[in-house]
Amino acid sequence: MEALRFLRGKVVPLDVSDVDTDQIVPKQFLKRIERTGFGNFLFYNWRFDRDGNPISEFPLNNDLYRGASILLARRNFGTGSSREHAVWALQDFGFKIIISPKFGEIFYNNALKNGLLPIVLPEHIVNYMFEKVYELEKLNKNYFLDVDVEKQIIKDDFGFSTSFEIDEFRKYCLIEGLDDIALTLKYEEKIKEYEEKRERLYYWRSWKNLLEMRGKDKK
Repeated sequence: MEALRFLRGKVVPLDVSDVDTDQIVPKQFLKRIERTGFGNFLFYNWRFDRDGNPISEFPLNNDLYRGASILLARRNFGTGSSREHAVWALQDFGFKIIISPKFGEIFYNNALKNGLLPIVLPEHIVNYMFEKVYELEKLNKNYFLDVDVEKQIIKDDFGFSTSFEIDEFRKYCLIEGLDDIALTLKYEEKIKEYEEKRERLYYWRSWKNLLEMRGKDKK
């Protein structure tokens, strides 16, 4: 997965609480077997009308927020079922960081495993960020945040700064770009060494060799 050490990103507001995973990516799109392409279906029922036309009032359809990499959300983002597709859809659309006062627990873990950073901030700080987004939106300007993952610090262009919490192991995986497979492959030589040693010690117990031995016995 892509490493995430520092990001200066445009913020798009999703001013809705209790957004569940079925709203993030509706169930009718879960039949796809690929992990890519889900960005087209992100918040589908909110982004498009029944005829498939974009709903202009929805923030992700606003040209001002095109290319945003940080999603600012209200409380309880990512609740509901454990579908990993929700994370894939957010990433495929271009989001690298989600900020909310509270996340669904399964979504939070799925996000980190896939390299999407969910940041939990106090309600009053999230409120401040929403205020700045809307204040600048009136001027047809964007609100940007600088997120330093290594130092766990967020800053904006108006002198605001705050820290955020993240598990040390999860942070290490993010800044090194390591998913579960990549973590395992870091120990590829040791795994190979173990398998070779095991084969020498337990030659007679391997299924292949048992079949060979039985074949010799029949002769």
